[in-house]
Amino acid sequence: MQAPTIFSTAVDPAWIDYNGHLRDGYYGVIMSLACDALMDRIGLDERYRHSTGCTLFTLEQHQHFLHEVKAADRVEVRVRILGADRKRLHAAFDFYTAQYGDPVAAGEMMLLHVHQGATTAAAPFPELIMAAIGALQAETAGIAAPAAGSRRIELRVRSGA
Repeated sequence: MQAPTIFSTAVDPAWIDYNGHLRDGYYGVIMSLACDALMDRIGLDERYRHSTGCTLFTLEQHQHFLHEVKAADRVEVRVRILGADRKRLHAAFDFYTAQYGDPVAAGEMMLLHVHQGATTAAAPFPELIMAAIGALQAETAGIAAPAAGSRRIELRVRSGA
């Protein structure tokens, strides 16, 4: 069983760096576009955002680079819902290309549902949106993470080093 594909894109040649592979910042662009597609899937689409003044803000984002992505590649992004509460959504995005059977990259986003009015403030998801999130979370619940998940980034100081 695999996670559903949420987004797919060709690699723009302008995204390629001096090493001949996808520049690291464009993995973030691809994940952001995949997040937009996730928003559409769960009902937080343009119509919803316009009518309610609500949207998602990114609170935190992690990325793991696992294989090189080249200019000729097409990147397919699959989504898994790792958790959700009344106002937050924790989503995993696994990036694939035809060249590899395992992910070329993996990322996670912690997202907050907010209302943008006179002031911007966290807001609970409406019932229909919570149901859509719950359905996608149930659909992806049994799917094991194909790559490393979140971890803290740090340089550990070795004694005597």
